Amino acid sequence: MRNGTVIERRGRRGRARRRVGTTGAALVVLMATPSAVVAVDAVADQPPVTPTTSTPLTNLAHLDWLGAQVDPPAQEGHTTYRMSTQPRIGVLWTYAEPDESGSYRHVGGGAYDPATNTWSQGAYNADDMTRAAIVYLRHWKATGATSSREAAYDLLRGVTYLQTVTGPNAGNVVLWMQPDGTLNPSAEPKELPDPSDSDASYWLARTIWALGEGYAAFRDEDPAFAAFLRDRLDLSIEAVDRQVLDRYGDYLDIDGQRTPAWLIVDGADATAEAILGLSAYVDAGGSSTARVALARLSEGVAALTGGDRRTWPFGSIRPWALSRSVWHAWGSQMPAALAKASVTLGDQSLAAVAATDSFTFDPWLLTSGGPDQGRLPTRGDPSQIAYGADSRVQSLIATADATDRDGARRLAGIMAAWFFGANPAGEAMYDPSTGRTYDGVSGDGVINRNSGAESTIHGLLTMIALDQNPDIAALARTASIDQRVGTTTLQAEDAQLSGDARAVTPASLWTGESLFGGTGYAEIGSGGSVLFSIRPTRPLLLIPVFDLQPGSSAVTTFRANRDTVGRVRSGAIGPQGDSPAPGALLPVTLPTVRQGVTRLSATTAATSGDTARLDAVMLEPLVSRLVLSGDRHGTALLSNSSTQPQRALVSLAGHGTARIESYDGSGRLVAVSFSPARTVQVTVPAVGFTFVRR
Repeated sequence: MRNGTVIERRGRRGRARRRVGTTGAALVVLMATPSAVVAVDAVADQPPVTPTTSTPLTNLAHLDWLGAQVDPPAQEGHTTYRMSTQPRIGVLWTYAEPDESGSYRHVGGGAYDPATNTWSQGAYNADDMTRAAIVYLRHWKATGATSSREAAYDLLRGVTYLQTVTGPNAGNVVLWMQPDGTLNPSAEPKELPDPSDSDASYWLARTIWALGEGYAAFRDEDPAFAAFLRDRLDLSIEAVDRQVLDRYGDYLDIDGQRTPAWLIVDGADATAEAILGLSAYVDAGGSSTARVALARLSEGVAALTGGDRRTWPFGSIRPWALSRSVWHAWGSQMPAALAKASVTLGDQSLAAVAATDSFTFDPWLLTSGGPDQGRLPTRGDPSQIAYGADSRVQSLIATADATDRDGARRLAGIMAAWFFGANPAGEAMYDPSTGRTYDGVSGDGVINRNSGAESTIHGLLTMIALDQNPDIAALARTASIDQRVGTTTLQAEDAQLSGDARAVTPASLWTGESLFGGTGYAEIGSGGSVLFSIRPTRPLLLIPVFDLQPGSSAVTTFRANRDTVGRVRSGAIGPQGDSPAPGALLPVTLPTVRQGVTRLSATTAATSGDTARLDAVMLEPLVSRLVLSGDRHGTALLSNSSTQPQRALVSLAGHGTARIESYDGSGRLVAVSFSPARTVQVTVPAVGFTFVRR
């Protein structure tokens, strides 16, 4: 379990919680009220918000408090820059939780042994030290703060101490360190790889990220230190070449679909963070070897894109090469990585993949619930954390920079509103007065008020970005959710079952590569039926989720009232191949269910006694929406899953005239209009989205 999500993958996917482009040039005609539509070219450059000068959002106080220094004992294979003259290195406490006084106390990972002053994992870890170094590097470059420069220097020395520099594991990284500086390569609970420096890992990827941005920052300011960082980064790249890119050009067979075999821990998520560092390094004059690694890793990440606005995974880049079913917000910086790599490598095809994720997937994500820990493919884990929200903000900003399409900036502002209240709790998750970001919020709105390193880091990465982009920051402060109309999920095991159909509660909801929603699934034999009672007030796209199994003869027919909507073949999946389990839990998109239908049924027929496993049915409005208010403004996002333009009405808070921007599915601005009306009439382009701001 990682960050509260049951995903059994090789390697550490972020720590488990201790608690719970060019704008379009199309012209449109003038229309009468309620809105006046004008030529796009005439108004496209006018800002949709008026940024205001205010106190910076970034407050490093809590991150500073999490920091420490340690003088580690001599340990074979581990040293760092100027160790003999500067024996103390920068480290960072892993967790922080409230104490009895209302303040916070430092906490390490795993069980604590007071007799030895050790934790079963450790006090400090490479995952957080690397990312904290990036916070300080970006803050230093943005503000010139010498304190942030010094903190980045100290932490980069600490990170490189964790790196193994000799032997067969050279270039890899030990994950955990005890309070006295002793390394703990085999922690409890166990992480893979074990020992933690015995293979490629998330912490190796994040070390490359930190060293790449560190080299770029220090190259001219401190050439000697930068040269050291370059040497250590090249050592890590050698490890990736040896352990990952040795399979470049090989592919895995995942339930009949080909996926790249050359990703770090088989993850586009981990690999993306290495790409961020490699892009910074190559931009700063890094080696030709680094450039080759960057191109090959980027190619692998881009290969995991799929679907469109109507079909799973809805245009996103999937994070795990071994599953066709899984997406999660945490670590989802794949679009950011590809957008930055596209600029570094001059490869617009990478930016196109990032744009599809940003302009197709993110509008659906925002209107259907936000940056969940697990879309598996239903909302198997609707809890949300700063790592997920920040990953999407960073990706949208990078996409905007690479494509010059301001629609991504609008979406970034709406996504960043998560930190200020647009989340399941309806409360701010970041406090500018203290610099604390809470550790997460459950799907039913319960906040975990711990404030550990990871949450603090990713909250601050977003705040640094907002301070540099005041237009996005202004949007982010409009953060009270007034309305969200998006995907509704009906669990099959909770429906009315008849004939040869039964509710199944498996011993584990985890299938081996995905997660059943609710308590399980409905198993439907030949002649069995599942009946859902629905009352749609608008047309809905029908997307049932089946556990497809190779060779199955089961065919399930869906009817809306008495009209046949479509059929699903349970055997429409390839052989297991390299997948962790046979079959795949996948959404299958069927035609639209019209307004006024009250009965939705699924009846299975089979020729050889096979059964269908129906997990759930997702009902997707043709036009979904998220409406926010606050800070004297209103913001609305409307997303269209139809292949035809759709008209809609949306009520918006705020004063004055509303600005309406319509974007197609590739993020191109196709129309701008204005309306003084309280309830605004909009047209949402086919498989596109519309942004409204008052």
